[in-house]
Amino acid sequence: MMKTTGTVSVSNLKKKYLTREGTVEAVKGISFEVGVGEFYTVLGPSGCGKTTTLRGLAGLEQIDDGEIRISGEVVASRQKYVPPYRRPIGMVFQSYAIWPHMTVAENVAFPLRNEKKYSRREIATKVDEALGLVQLQGLGGRPAPNLSGGQQQRLALARALVSAPAVLLLDEPLSNLDAKLREEMRLELKNLVRRLGITTFYVTHDQLEALVLSDRIALMRDGIIIEEGKQYDLYMYPRHTFTAGFFGVNNILAAEVIRSDPTSGRVQLDAGLGKHILVEKRDTHVEIGQKIHVAIRPENLGIERRKSGDSRSIQADETDLNRLEGIVKEVVFLGDSIDYRIAVKDVLIRLKAHPEHLFPENSSVNILFDSKHACLLEQS
Repeated sequence: MMKTTGTVSVSNLKKKYLTREGTVEAVKGISFEVGVGEFYTVLGPSGCGKTTTLRGLAGLEQIDDGEIRISGEVVASRQKYVPPYRRPIGMVFQSYAIWPHMTVAENVAFPLRNEKKYSRREIATKVDEALGLVQLQGLGGRPAPNLSGGQQQRLALARALVSAPAVLLLDEPLSNLDAKLREEMRLELKNLVRRLGITTFYVTHDQLEALVLSDRIALMRDGIIIEEGKQYDLYMYPRHTFTAGFFGVNNILAAEVIRSDPTSGRVQLDAGLGKHILVEKRDTHVEIGQKIHVAIRPENLGIERRKSGDSRSIQADETDLNRLEGIVKEVVFLGDSIDYRIAVKDVLIRLKAHPEHLFPENSSVNILFDSKHACLLEQS
């Protein structure tokens, strides 16, 4: 199966629905680009507009405004609508949409027969090739309903790929699988689309799926894209409070800017922790006295036992290491880690640590973190 060269360009996409309660703006003017061979994921909670966006790309919804281009061709705008069967796409639905009255091979062959330009021999060759891609060789004659859940997911993927589409659209295709099979299929899907080099547009509410599969992620809420970027950057260095919370940052602290050092690129903050803390501001603009939020991931915090009389202060011009005094309030053993809740003044900090050393409840401890492991947030 040949590699494809699809791209996706979406500009100011808008879509409204009429309901009994009135007009609902499902998508509010979003724009994004997906490059050749890129795995692009739209992530967000239910009702954020991600599936509406995908259906607009597929032609299953006619958009109200904006423009959608696939491989440079306009397929949707206020003046133009190209039906799904004429778009260079393959799609896998959440429910798989397997034809129960057909065999495995007949399911895969359906898009090719619908195009009416291939001979029987060509169709058989392409079907065998597609089944081989998804490890269903030899199952072409089996009734489709007799496949397991994981095999049905592979079948839906084979059917989407058999006509070598420019763009692959995936609508939460792993959500119906059990946890173990979902983990296996994530890796299979990632390896397959990379091997084929196919441009992929993926929709999910699952943060882990997005992190494992994606080259870039667009995080949506209430019909808009809150933040877009590489998965590592969104996870480690989010720019918005919603992004930080969605990716599991439990420590989001309200703070005030005390000092900003342009030379070191660090900001000194008062976050109500008894001592000022240091944070690398990166490209965030701040001013003295500004109210801001700071995020610190639980796994980026260190812990040590506090000795009697140990009360070192943090000075902005001395060190990047923040050390805060706290009392352990809760300990949860998770096997590969220990989940602590630690009171620092009136703030409860969550910390994840290796289980090598256990600090019992009411222990006096120091929390440590480097300034580069905290990030400033914009309110969203």
